[in-house]
Amino acid sequence: MEFKKTNIEGVYIIEPKVFNDSRGYFFEAWKKEEFESHIGSVDFIQDNESKSSYGVLRGLHYQKGDFSQAKLVRVIQGRVLDVAVDIRRSSPTFGQHVMVELSDENKRQFFIPRGFAHGFLVLSPEAVFTYKVDNVYAPQAEAGIRWNDPQLGIEWPISPDEVLTSDKDLRQPMLKDAELFD
Repeated sequence: MEFKKTNIEGVYIIEPKVFNDSRGYFFEAWKKEEFESHIGSVDFIQDNESKSSYGVLRGLHYQKGDFSQAKLVRVIQGRVLDVAVDIRRSSPTFGQHVMVELSDENKRQFFIPRGFAHGFLVLSPEAVFTYKVDNVYAPQAEAGIRWNDPQLGIEWPISPDEVLTSDKDLRQPMLKDAELFD
């Protein structure tokens, strides 16, 4: 695997070595020793999966306090635009984001450390999205930022009229009003 640093410290794009032949393909999706030698120790405790259709935007989500989560995300089927936003007030990259396309073709993975809001937009007719987390889901700690907050400057590649999101995500606060990390 190739671990590529991004413009925000701690956020990585991971490119697997894919072996293709007439039968199909093989690659290592997770290898603890290699991951830790590049990124550090993360104790992933749960794998999650979602299926969504074109235009679905999930996010920008995070958990607060002791329930914050690091995530390792990838797409098994389809194509998404994945975004991580630095919400650590003390960070020199506060409010900045990293955006990466994840697909079943490129097989990239995206590591998002604690202290970031995360979301993705489905660009294919359908997408199956999977991710590892290092902390349990805690409804009392869940939080979010509005996906279309102008302060974030995220250039989503489809019209806002085509975006399908939950009522909860439509009511998320703007970055300036959100409860964030120090």
